[in-house]
Amino acid sequence: MVKIRLKKFGTKKRPDYRIVIQDARKPRDGVAVEEIGQYHPIAAEDKQVVVNTERAKYWLSVGAQPTGIVKRLLNASGLTVKGETISK
Repeated sequence: MVKIRLKKFGTKKRPDYRIVIQDARKPRDGVAVEEIGQYHPIAAEDKQVVVNTERAKYWLSVGAQPTGIVKRLLNASGLTVKGETISK
């Protein structure tokens, strides 16, 4: 199964995350199939989430399952995601 999830970057007190497409069996910081966006939790409100919506729509259409946080971020960026989310 393919998941849309966050991959951690940055330093200890300044985390940054990339929104990636990844096989569910791979570790969090393992090799990703594709990077579709970034999430900066400490940045200003309007610059926190950057998502390539075309690629996100494509991966959702072929069955990729977003995690709960990624689903919330995609909804906040204007992309409507319906259905169940997967947990760890």
